[in-house]
Amino acid sequence: MTANATTHAARLLTAALLATTTAAGAALAQTNPTASQLINELKPTGMLSDTTRGITPLNQDSNPPMAPMAPMSGMAQPAAIRAPMSYAAPAPAPVPDMAAPSANLSVDFSSGSANLTPGAMATLDQLGKALSSPQLAAYNFKIAGHTDTVGDAATNQTLSEQRAASVKSYLEAKFGIADTRLQAVGLGESDPVVPTPPQTPSQANRRVQIINLGQ
Repeated sequence: MTANATTHAARLLTAALLATTTAAGAALAQTNPTASQLINELKPTGMLSDTTRGITPLNQDSNPPMAPMAPMSGMAQPAAIRAPMSYAAPAPAPVPDMAAPSANLSVDFSSGSANLTPGAMATLDQLGKALSSPQLAAYNFKIAGHTDTVGDAATNQTLSEQRAASVKSYLEAKFGIADTRLQAVGLGESDPVVPTPPQTPSQANRRVQIINLGQ
């Protein structure tokens, strides 16, 4: 192969890689929900208790225990009935907690850092609008940072904490969301949405999860 042919082939390969990267980036951007979609994903469903924090169904006991009937006056009662009676109400059946509403966002950070890219800010602008909406303004949220398995676990844990804190700071600064409404945590590579072997790049696992903690 001549030098010109080699150069031409290299240029074609570079163009193909750029096209693939651009298409992948566009597809990734389309996976992030809009503000209205986030509202639907994060708003609570079912019944909420007025006295219990969090998103938990009310414990409704349709068959409360009946008190023992008092004997009628003037009637002789058998000894078994005249003796003091004790009645233990049955324990109510446990009610399982509802799964907290949550949403996954692919937030684009600079490589190996917690710096938000312009694409990340555009994604978080949708989240900020959702959390500031009347439908969600009364609720508190957890911001959980996740990484893929590239690198060592300790570094990924620290990076996920920093990225979650970066998201929290951005939402507070731009949308005026109260610090008490947001809780930032990092989970590193411990909870992948797509299980992968070690040292495997995965855009799906480099995510930020938003979880409704209730009121």
